[in-house]
Order: sequence, then C-alpha cells, then structure tokens
Amino acid sequence: MMDPAALAPARNILIAAVAPLDVPVKLVTSLGFGIDAYDGVNHVQVLENLAALDRDGGYLGAPSIPGTSREAALYRDAVADAQAATPDRPSIVQGQIAAATSGAFGDVRFTRRTGVGDLFVNPLMAIYFTVDLDKLAARCLYLDRIENTIGRRQVITRIQAFRDELLSARNPRAFPH
Repeated sequence: MMDPAALAPARNILIAAVAPLDVPVKLVTSLGFGIDAYDGVNHVQVLENLAALDRDGGYLGAPSIPGTSREAALYRDAVADAQAATPDRPSIVQGQIAAATSGAFGDVRFTRRTGVGDLFVNPLMAIYFTVDLDKLAARCLYLDRIENTIGRRQVITRIQAFRDELLSARNPRAFPH
C-alpha cells in the first residue's frame, strides 16, 4: 500500500489524472528528495515505498544531476530566471534543488519565504527517482477518492479521511542513520 503521506497532494492529483491515459509509457520522476519533510512527508516511508515498488518491478532507477554538468548549470540558470521573474514568490523547492546541484549543504537560505526552521539542502535533492506510473497508481489505494475533487484542500481532506480509516496506519519514524 502506498502511504498517502509519501506524496504531496498535487502529485496525487497528477497520478490520478494520468493513470487512466492509454499511452505506451507512463513514468513518474521525482526530484528533490527530502524537501517535502516540511510538508509532513516521512522520507523513511518514501524509501519503504520505493522498495515495495522495486519488488513489484515498478522502480526504474535513480540517476542524478552532477553539479558540474551542463544540465546542472542550465537548471540553476532556469531557477535564477524564474526567481527573478517572481521575486515576491520564488520557488523554495527549486531553490533548494539548485543549491544542491551547486554543492551546497545544510541550512541554505536564498529567500525570505523559507520562514522558520532549518532547511536541509543535501546531494540527495539532485537525484531523480523514477517509477512506473501504473505500478505506483496500483499501490495508491485512495485514488478513487480524489476523483472529481476541486482544489488542493479537498484532496488533502479526502486523503486524511482515508488515513483516518486505516486500522494499521504506518507510524512515521526517523531515518536510522
């Protein structure tokens, strides 16, 4: 079973929308491992979910963006351009990934939007974890509940209601290393 906390609501909506499409290849690629901790995602559970997908043949690998690569430089340039175009609302997620591709580590601040709490920029944020979308969707037991939703709040409410119904919800735990 895919734990609802392992993916942010916006990604759940995208999985639900794309899963029924009749196309030959459907992949989900996630960049920025660790960033969603501030939204309540337990990354030990994310790793458990990736292991389960691997057992099912749905985990397809994890390449990274080396900091000295052309791709990393272009990514950082794109993030800088986007932040310049939206100075009042720069993307914290993209900023952290860009910082990770430049070798930054720890509590790296690049905007006032980060609020309180420490950021934890690290090299894992520059790794693309890729899975087969159909196998991911098959493990996500609440997708039918977020069909016909309107807005992020309604998705979050329905996912939480699903979690509340689970008799054996997984308890979050700290990364053991």
